[in-house]
Amino acid sequence: MEWREAVTASDAAVRWVWSDTARWYPELLDAGVTVARCHDLRLCRAIVRSSELVTAPELRSPSDWDAPAVDGTSVRDPGLFDLDDLGDRMRGVPDDIAAVLAEFARQQVAVAAASDPSRLRLLLAAESAGGLLAAELHAAGLPWSRAVHEAILTETLGARPAAGAVPERVRELGADVRTALGDPTASLDSQPKLLRSLHRVGVLARSTSRWELADYDHPAIAPLLQYKKLTRLASANGWAWLDEWAGDGRFRPVYVPGGVVTGRWASSGGGALQLPRQLRPAVHADPGWVLVVADVAQLEPRVLAAISGDVSLADAARGRDLYDGLVAAGTVPSRAEAKIAMLGAMYGATTGDSGRLVPALRRAYPRAMGLVDAAARTGEEGGVVSTWLGRSAPPPPAEWHAVQDRAGAPDASETDRDRARRSARDRGRFTRNFVVQGTAAEWALAWLADLRGSLAEIAPQAGTPAEASGPVFSRRPHLCFFLHDEIIVHSPAELADQVAAMVRESAARAAHLLFGGFPIDFPLDLRIAQDAAKT
Repeated sequence: MEWREAVTASDAAVRWVWSDTARWYPELLDAGVTVARCHDLRLCRAIVRSSELVTAPELRSPSDWDAPAVDGTSVRDPGLFDLDDLGDRMRGVPDDIAAVLAEFARQQVAVAAASDPSRLRLLLAAESAGGLLAAELHAAGLPWSRAVHEAILTETLGARPAAGAVPERVRELGADVRTALGDPTASLDSQPKLLRSLHRVGVLARSTSRWELADYDHPAIAPLLQYKKLTRLASANGWAWLDEWAGDGRFRPVYVPGGVVTGRWASSGGGALQLPRQLRPAVHADPGWVLVVADVAQLEPRVLAAISGDVSLADAARGRDLYDGLVAAGTVPSRAEAKIAMLGAMYGATTGDSGRLVPALRRAYPRAMGLVDAAARTGEEGGVVSTWLGRSAPPPPAEWHAVQDRAGAPDASETDRDRARRSARDRGRFTRNFVVQGTAAEWALAWLADLRGSLAEIAPQAGTPAEASGPVFSRRPHLCFFLHDEIIVHSPAELADQVAAMVRESAARAAHLLFGGFPIDFPLDLRIAQDAAKT
């Protein structure tokens, strides 16, 4: 039987093992076939080879399995055979299939011998499910209204310019900036040249970031900030972007599961992870369909409460906005200060308002703050930290160790020691946040995987199909967007309430799957609408 036919004929209980979901799954989706479960050898190897829970030395060495697949090989569910008789099954099979089986066996043995195999198995299952979902998100696409997008561009930038030309509104703002600078030839797109023009009129900024420029009171600042904003819109999401990425009524970014070292997703092309708020109205459901949009309130602080076992912080978060809960508990005076303090604690800010407010969190929530402080100390000492399920941070590079060694030399200068302290603090800030951000990514994957399974149980609908969503998703609700703590489901209108309930139930199940009975909730800002605009 040809492999595509074998997948089509299999049932949902089968788990497929293959080299790379991104290589194999799109072809199946194009043919109208879905896979319920898989084990992605490349995604899983990236976790297993670096996890400090794993001691298998053979997985530490560089391997062809570490690189993205150019060509792939798949083999049916490993549950169909035992590892004890793997050698018998490998005799007589083609070399490429044997290589897949051998790599799978290496991973299974390494996980079985890990210090906490159950957590690691859960992480590998979630990561593999993420691989399936990434392919499905690309295949279904995010519903996109060209008419709405073009209207936003025209209102903001003016009429569509000729290819290579500057939009009308950008050109006008550029003229306003140059007039205010008294320099008709000022270069606004080169930071060094723009800074020289600003310095000549007394704006002594060190960079052209909007945060720094906003501190100066000069007639050039307001039009310059607007010029920079509109220039970015025109270049990143203008008419050329619309033609290339959403011309068929769908935005189809290429998602990269585990593309960030913490386990967060990245994207390749299209800027899916930087979707401007201004363009969200262009995310628009098809006729007869709606969008179920849900994002988690304060995901990372809630995760911090769970992984640290800090019941007091969980109490502050239960059933309400966590930052309001910190105010109600008397920890900080205002919601704005609560947010600054919590972000400062998780990202290692030591100056300004964060530095002033974080000590109050340490007094009120010693378990939570103790966990991130300990992660920071580990990083500063050159150690490695891991997420709740066992994804480990990369160790510091040789250059980092060289800086630290130089500072300890007998002839080290104060400059050497300062450099070592700075690099140690930088490493500590990274590890401090790694444990929280990485575990939040794991919770999000569990949420997605559970919801994906629930949506797959809904029978195809007889109403107006969403043709552009492809053969698999045109008649049933499906996930169409994911960004760290936000998801969007494209659903037939008559199923919207059922889908919304599934979204909430999946979030609750993900919390229980990862954190058991710990009393933390993950409340959702959930809305059912025709578009994804945020008020």
